[in-house]
Amino acid sequence: MSNPFALPAHRPVVNRESLLPRRLWLGLASCLAALGLSACGKNSTAPAAPAAAANPAGSATAAAVPTKIIVQLDWVAEPEHGGFYQAQAKGFFKAAGLDVELIPGGPNAFVMQKVATAQAQFGQADSTNTLLALAQDLPVTQVAAVFQNDPSVLMLHDGNPVTRFEQLDGQTIMARPEWAFLPYLRKKYGIDFKLIPQNYSVANFVATPGLIQQGYFIAEPYHITKAGGAMPRFLYAWDAGFDAYAVLVANRTWLAAHPAQARAFIKAYIAGWADYLANDPAPAHALMKAANAQNTDEFMLFSRQMIIEQKLVTGRGPEGGEANIGRITRERFQNQINQLETLAILPKGKLTVDQVMTTEYLP
Repeated sequence: MSNPFALPAHRPVVNRESLLPRRLWLGLASCLAALGLSACGKNSTAPAAPAAAANPAGSATAAAVPTKIIVQLDWVAEPEHGGFYQAQAKGFFKAAGLDVELIPGGPNAFVMQKVATAQAQFGQADSTNTLLALAQDLPVTQVAAVFQNDPSVLMLHDGNPVTRFEQLDGQTIMARPEWAFLPYLRKKYGIDFKLIPQNYSVANFVATPGLIQQGYFIAEPYHITKAGGAMPRFLYAWDAGFDAYAVLVANRTWLAAHPAQARAFIKAYIAGWADYLANDPAPAHALMKAANAQNTDEFMLFSRQMIIEQKLVTGRGPEGGEANIGRITRERFQNQINQLETLAILPKGKLTVDQVMTTEYLP
């Protein structure tokens, strides 16, 4: 009998027991970037294709000939891309005068390289890897948030006595060795731990009560519980002060030549997220199923609910809420640059905030 937890040897993209291969792939993409580009709710009452005048994304940039925009996603179509797919399904992009094509990701997506070489105008990535790529002088910039917090966390069994980061001293952690959060933990808390390289399966976690494992918490818990395990607890990286975004990156040259279209795209995207979180997600889920046959209604509803409960899109705290969707701040990027420099992961003085992000295209 085949192991239901194991990754297919030929292609990890569609494995449903673990989304962790995405984290490896992102690390590989950053390495390739370093080597150079050649290395490579309530029911909605809105109609399926709303008229431009009634569309929450607005239609100021609508034109007779739609502007073609390609978006390279970082992973296969799933609820973390809910804003894109809801905007597509509900006609928000179309009403804004845009012809948007969503390209699902995977191990061979190479988001940063494709955006840098104008094979895509926009892409999704995490801000840590984006900063490392920007340090290689790629002509891209970060223009909006996908998630206010990167969902990469440490997962623990409910009975594990570890409840604070300081207690990780001497523990065994299964994670990607290149995850920048690991040296951050060692330095900040003066601790050390045994590291087991990620094997991209939840089988070991389910079978080993004391194991602590890196995970993408909006997805892995579903696969753990479906495999017979209990819902895990999490240690969130942002609670330790390591607060990366999941971001939208864009090609700088294209942005300079198409500022109105860029603003229209981001406005429609933000409207897509607001609609996906507050209203019926079925339109987006139908497109996700078409793009990723392994999606199930149960999984997509679970993942969407995790996104809502943890306020990943809207943000937590007094500044959180629908108006915060897509927002990025100079302060957070400066803090992340400082952290990566302190860890000697990023060359000191290589990047400034103005080089890595802009709020010019946010509505």
